[in-house]
This record gives sequence, C-alpha cells and structure tokens, in this order.
Amino acid sequence: MKKKIVFYIDNLAYHFEVDEELEKEMTMFLQKGINIDVKDLLAAYVRKSQECLALKTEVSKISAKLPKI
Repeated sequence: MKKKIVFYIDNLAYHFEVDEELEKEMTMFLQKGINIDVKDLLAAYVRKSQECLALKTEVSKISAKLPKI
C-alpha cells in the first residue's frame, strides 16, 4: 500500500508516495513533519551509506565462502 510522506528540507516541502517498508527505512534517520537542514540530510545519507557498505562487505565474505561453480 502506498503512503504519502512529506519531508521539509530547508523550509521546502518534498512529497513522496512510498510503500510502508520504504517509509520505515526513509524515516530511520530523517524525521518527517519538521524542518531539517541539508547538514542533517547529508548526515542521514552517510549513516545509510555506512549500513549499505557493511551489508555489502558481509555479503562479499559469505560469497567468498561459497564453492565456485
């Protein structure tokens, strides 16, 4: 089910229609309904990038253990 969310970044409203699961991911590091600045947006991006890099590293380690076909 699509859900409409709004982020206020530097006093501008950005509207998105997303699935509930994606909303949880997007609001993990960004609060909705309040004004955030670009610094907060960049910090959230860096934290999410760190999560993705950790996951990529873990998948690579697991893949390396699998037999080659």
